[in-house]
Amino acid sequence: MLSLRSSFGRLSLRAQSAGTVPKSTVKNTTFVNDPAYDVTRFIRFSSADAAPVASNVQSEGTVVKFLHLNNISDNKGAIKRGRRVGRGIGSSKGKTCGRGHKGQKSRSGGGVRPFFEGGQTPFHKTVPKRGFTNPHATPMVPVNVGTIQDYIDMGRLRVGTADDPITIKDLCDAGITKKSTVKHGVKLLANGSERLRSSIQIEISRASKAAIDAIEAANGTITTIHYNRLALKVLLKPHRFDIIPKRARPPPKLMSYYTSFENRGYLSPQVQLRMKGISLDDEE
Repeated sequence: MLSLRSSFGRLSLRAQSAGTVPKSTVKNTTFVNDPAYDVTRFIRFSSADAAPVASNVQSEGTVVKFLHLNNISDNKGAIKRGRRVGRGIGSSKGKTCGRGHKGQKSRSGGGVRPFFEGGQTPFHKTVPKRGFTNPHATPMVPVNVGTIQDYIDMGRLRVGTADDPITIKDLCDAGITKKSTVKHGVKLLANGSERLRSSIQIEISRASKAAIDAIEAANGTITTIHYNRLALKVLLKPHRFDIIPKRARPPPKLMSYYTSFENRGYLSPQVQLRMKGISLDDEE
């Protein structure tokens, strides 16, 4: 007997009473009124049973449910229907729908903005404010000469030569700082200068007067070079560029710093002659 569970429930009960289909099978199986639909593929039989027929199903079989797109559903209790308001007092949200009687918050579209305190001076206005954040600041990553000497002693950083000096990329590759933390450049400081004994050749964004004296006291050279954001990206991540762009000149505010020999700026005449291999004594 082929029947649907909802429309042909009485017919399936008659089939059970007549012994055509077992009760245990009809309880867990839904038959479809289609001759081409094979019901037996939903039922698993043991090897001892004969080949089953739709009209003669063995009671020892177990129902196997297959997951298809037409029977996918959420778990029980996964979706909770929202309460419908304004449907009488029996719904617990009738008449005023939980908004109470009158007032600004009971009106359609009514209400107050967040953190509204009823008209009194709000809290964020009573708290005093101090200081500000400079949007034009260019904070530098500090690196000490003592740290550079320690990494040279460990063999993680080279000394550098006049043709191939130490750069910010070498400091990042050695692990002294991270590339992600270098936003505007690196400044060299003089902490640990008493341990400095290697004559290092270095190019860096800025340097303190004490750091310059410590490096030159150890027969080293230092050159301060301006790097904007694009120049830093080219220096630290050259693999991202097919064509290396030309380095930008310093802005007017920083021009005096990089043209000063006291700061060992790369635009000063003395440093320009030194980079070309010409000393002042030869010029004289």
